[in-house]
Amino acid sequence: MATQDLMAKTPQNAAPVSRSGAHTERRGSRRCKITQLMRIRPSDPEREHFDDLRGTLSVSRTGVYFQTTEPGYEVGLRLFVTMPYSQVAVGMSREYLAEVVRVDSLANGMNGIGFKILMEMGMQSGFSYGFSMQRK
Repeated sequence: MATQDLMAKTPQNAAPVSRSGAHTERRGSRRCKITQLMRIRPSDPEREHFDDLRGTLSVSRTGVYFQTTEPGYEVGLRLFVTMPYSQVAVGMSREYLAEVVRVDSLANGMNGIGFKILMEMGMQSGFSYGFSMQRK
């Protein structure tokens, strides 16, 4: 066997790999398959309101993918997303403005929704009304 045969990328008895069907990764950051509860609502007051509590399937720095039975999602819809969501007041939830970028019809009858995070709105553990109650 020649040295160049040993250095070949494809063994002699294997079929060459076709590049035409290769999937090109378009994501800017890796995804983690973690489950985190989140609360999702449309940000547009003109839209029909829904309040969806769902767990994430995969998360990256800039996006989330999850499954839902809620029919109100469509590509381009802006959302308020609170995560990690907790009804406990001491939770460290943060609210984000997000946009739906993907809607998949899944075999289990649910929809797969992908959204990208546009900006952080702030912490949800307390309320500030922009003024102080202190007397001078």
